Amino acid sequence: LKDLEAVFSLLQQHRLITKGSKCEFLKQELEFLGHVISINGVKIDPKKIANRQDWKPPANLRELQIFMGFVSYVRRFIPDMAGVTSPLTDLLKKGKFYEWGGEQQAAFEQLNLFLTTSPALRIADPHPPFELITDASDLAVGTLLLQDFGEGLQPIAYESRKLNPAEQTYPVHDKELLAIVHAFKVWCWYVTGADVTARTDHKLLQFIRAQPALNPRQIRWLDYLESKFYYRVTYKRGVSNIADALTRPSVHTATVLITQANPLLTGLFTHGYTTDPWFKR
Repeated sequence: LKDLEAVFSLLQQHRLITKGSKCEFLKQELEFLGHVISINGVKIDPKKIANRQDWKPPANLRELQIFMGFVSYVRRFIPDMAGVTSPLTDLLKKGKFYEWGGEQQAAFEQLNLFLTTSPALRIADPHPPFELITDASDLAVGTLLLQDFGEGLQPIAYESRKLNPAEQTYPVHDKELLAIVHAFKVWCWYVTGADVTARTDHKLLQFIRAQPALNPRQIRWLDYLESKFYYRVTYKRGVSNIADALTRPSVHTATVLITQANPLLTGLFTHGYTTDPWFKR
């Protein structure tokens, strides 16, 4: 009730009026703009993803645009959004012929899996420190925002994006620094004024402030970070860095097993490459 009193006081102070028919009180959870909000966090509204596993792949560009519009709206729930959707976003490029193949189908199924199994994300609290776990690959940067609410680090949101052609030519340490800068830009309303630890698997970034020679790009990025945020950079080994999964494709067990193929399997693959149209591609 104290929270309600505080909200009503602010509304009165700023002369704002609420409509009674659109207000709900003393609820355990609320549906709001495609999300369900509760004390446990925020999750995608189950009604929005009901029967999603039965959805058919987009048959044309318009259907793909609609699907990608929804996916973009809930991107904070999807790890490696940029990497997973890459085969689909390539079809949206101007002048690109719409051809739905194996890569697109795999991306579509993986997105549906994320949408139907995504856990609730915690609601950020301005008081506990934040942690950013970042990583970069040749094609994308990814980051995860977390906080510790007394029960271990909990995810607040995921974020990733593809690198443009110029960024793909950056040296590794610049890509890793870009991942940190991107995280602060995306979540600036969370982390401005807060105590933030950025964890990276690129060890040299711990000491980048002390490096005597920086290139203009690094100087510009560090100037942005230093002027706006209270942060520190620490090293976290790649094998234990959660954000590695946000930018790097996983190696599936089935793939590993196939590399141990017996002669019978080898013969089947050889036959497939010569007769099956999917193998020929």
